Amino acid sequence: MTNVEDAAVADLGDVEDDGLTPAPSRVLPWVLAVGGLVGWVASFVLTLERLELLKNPNYIPTCTINAVLSCGSVMQSPQAAAFGFPNPLIGVAAFAVVTTIGVAAVAGVRFPRWFWGGLLLGSAAGTVFVHWLMVQSVYEINALCPYCMVVWAVTIPIFWYTLLHVVGTSRSRTVREVGTVPVRFHWAVLGLWYLLIAFVVLERFWINAPS
Repeated sequence: MTNVEDAAVADLGDVEDDGLTPAPSRVLPWVLAVGGLVGWVASFVLTLERLELLKNPNYIPTCTINAVLSCGSVMQSPQAAAFGFPNPLIGVAAFAVVTTIGVAAVAGVRFPRWFWGGLLLGSAAGTVFVHWLMVQSVYEINALCPYCMVVWAVTIPIFWYTLLHVVGTSRSRTVREVGTVPVRFHWAVLGLWYLLIAFVVLERFWINAPS
């Protein structure tokens, strides 16, 4: 079995509970560290591009390629400031935290169960938010922002592997046993997730392109 699977099927009932979860598999720390860093860079660049647009409404963002791949169209939409300020600012703050957690986990730092639970809730909220943004981009704005798509791409595995870790290190044997199936096929689930998103985008913009 892989290291990811080991976390899900481990018998934790005989392990003294010191309030800390077992060390995560080698996958999760790197997903957090690398994914968080990539997401932070994309969010930071989007923030800079947004500032340029504020200074010069005629500015063409570097990620505007054509009518479909158009950061400018997305940035100037109401959805780009869903909470009253530019969405990338959320990413700059959130991904900095995720990257820090990932680096600490790579270094072998163990965290309490509540900490991983908090990260799961935060990453779940982020995943719901980026899926809402996907729907808005595809069906309302009718344009895609390449940098935003990078954020989408890294948010999903951050949530997915955090979920697998929380399930795999649960105090409940039943929860751990139920989690063995998605853990065993973790790459397949993630791949199907990406394929579904790709299909929606292709169907909307290339198969049934909006007039």
